[in-house]
Amino acid sequence: MNSRKLWAGRLSHAVRGSRPAAGCLLACLCLGFPGGLFRPAAAAPEAEGASPKGEVQAARDRPKPHYDYRERAQPYSGPGREEPDWTGLTEVVLGYFGPSDPAHPEFDLWRAASMAADDINRAGGCRGLPLRLEPAWSENPWGTGIAQVARMIYSRPVLAVIGSVDGPSTHLAEQVVAKARVPLINPGATDRTANLANVPWMFSCLPGEQDQLAPLIDELLARTAGAPYALVSAVDHDSRVFTGELRRLLSRRGSTPAFHFDVADPTAFDHLDRLADPRLKAVIVVGDPGDSAGLLRRIRTVFSGPVFGSVAMGRRAFLEAVRDLPGEVIYPYPAETDAVESFSQRFLEHTGVPADFAAAQTYDAVRLLCEAIQRAGFNRARLHDALRELVPWRGAAAGWINWDRTGQNTRPVRLVRREHP
Repeated sequence: MNSRKLWAGRLSHAVRGSRPAAGCLLACLCLGFPGGLFRPAAAAPEAEGASPKGEVQAARDRPKPHYDYRERAQPYSGPGREEPDWTGLTEVVLGYFGPSDPAHPEFDLWRAASMAADDINRAGGCRGLPLRLEPAWSENPWGTGIAQVARMIYSRPVLAVIGSVDGPSTHLAEQVVAKARVPLINPGATDRTANLANVPWMFSCLPGEQDQLAPLIDELLARTAGAPYALVSAVDHDSRVFTGELRRLLSRRGSTPAFHFDVADPTAFDHLDRLADPRLKAVIVVGDPGDSAGLLRRIRTVFSGPVFGSVAMGRRAFLEAVRDLPGEVIYPYPAETDAVESFSQRFLEHTGVPADFAAAQTYDAVRLLCEAIQRAGFNRARLHDALRELVPWRGAAAGWINWDRTGQNTRPVRLVRREHP
């Protein structure tokens, strides 16, 4: 019998049998998972500055995928380009899948999109027609949300969709546009798995977690220099995706948190005694803007050292919630700071509040779509092509956009350090 089939038969028998732990261990050994089921409790100091030789060897030992969609994503090669432009239009309609309620925490993104539409219309519109945004949203995206997106696309002459504000709702919209063949511009979510689904209609304006984490991990390992650090994360979808990518990349560098707490309710986080350990040199906090602010407030009662975080710490909701807290916070910033600051001043004059990078990126997403429509006309397939061909494209509010093969922006990410006395 072929040795691969023999091992597979033994593995199947072990997993179906009465000893699942043995089956899992055998799976790890057969599949070649690094280190099997075991992971060191803390990184050795010498592992933090891995030598180039060691990194090369690690790269060679890493399993190679049979087909990597990140490197060989498939372009759209279906029908639609040969069809004539839509006729009889009196306006250009873009769908907006996101909250338009002033009471919603993500209302700033709608205001930025509306501001872009107003600017475009004052300049003559898209191909001489006024631009209008058609909003749709549901707090239950996997329930009524998917119906709203489908209704918006199929019942109205929507050329493209802008959305959304987080990973789950962006994944939902992606499922609809994949079938309807409509471009989807994602201005606010950074979940890179949306682009790894290999849907050619999907474009994400912010860099993904892997690009955000590279400078963050470099700074973390340099600051801790082998000393222990902790990880505290929320349990929502985006936080879990970011935390999983963080732990994967840390493991590649030979490092792991001394301990990791998953927190469902930041106000009930009760492991502060562990964070008061004087040997602890840093804490990583992962959550949406509200959860990150709540966790940081709790952590600052016992820990005064540097706190590392996700891009959520660059959102207005977080910054306003922690403006009175002392200490240093360090987080990746996925936009160009000068461009965002300039746009924020205009946004402040227009709305009464400053803009963060997500609002700035939403403004640019609307402007990019209008420019692509000017080039492609009123045809969804040709609009898809124009979005590909326009890059590299300089957005006035958030900076450069340049897609990789999967449609994710490759804009460089820098670190922001904020410290209050």
